[in-house]
Amino acid sequence: MTHVRELYLSVADTAAKLLAAPEVADGWHQPSALAKLSVQGLAGHLAGQVFFIPAVLAEPVPAEPAISIHEYYGRVSWIGSDLDTPFNQGIRSGGENEAADGPAALAARVAASVEDLRGALSTVPDRLVRRPTWGPWSITLDDFVTSRLLELVVHCDDLAHSVGLATPEFPAQAVETVVDLLTRIALRRHGATAVLRALSRAERAPSSISAL
Repeated sequence: MTHVRELYLSVADTAAKLLAAPEVADGWHQPSALAKLSVQGLAGHLAGQVFFIPAVLAEPVPAEPAISIHEYYGRVSWIGSDLDTPFNQGIRSGGENEAADGPAALAARVAASVEDLRGALSTVPDRLVRRPTWGPWSITLDDFVTSRLLELVVHCDDLAHSVGLATPEFPAQAVETVVDLLTRIALRRHGATAVLRALSRAERAPSSISAL
């Protein structure tokens, strides 16, 4: 199994445990830390980052040409988009629907899916994968796993903060992988000078270098 898959499975297991926390169930119908998204919807979206892996593996190998993960983030239209775009509305409704059976059922599904993925990701080759919402391109499975790792780390923090829990501890290399990706996205969005100053010169730093 590749190292990024091992990191992903470790973080996915942490996400499953977070979803099973009683604080998540207690705050299920409350607003989350993300605008226009309830705790239920955020939990469903977090869970989707586990369910996406078996979904893409069940699809035929795509014929579309492969691009790198950095090109992928350069092409997606959702980064920095308005909350009321159809895509973002679909994210919110999709999260709510994914979690419609309640917190206990969702946590159990995620835990079971993580266990299934331990076997699947240990044997499947690094084939190409594609989601139907993308343009005419594909990425490697390991790059897709890396993108889901980013989503898991970011949204575990969102969910924990939403229900008054500490952000879970993640493997250092998982966080480094995510920060590397976020930094590259921030460079593309804000430019080298803004990122350089934000990381080294607080007195000249811009107000935000948010990647997403």
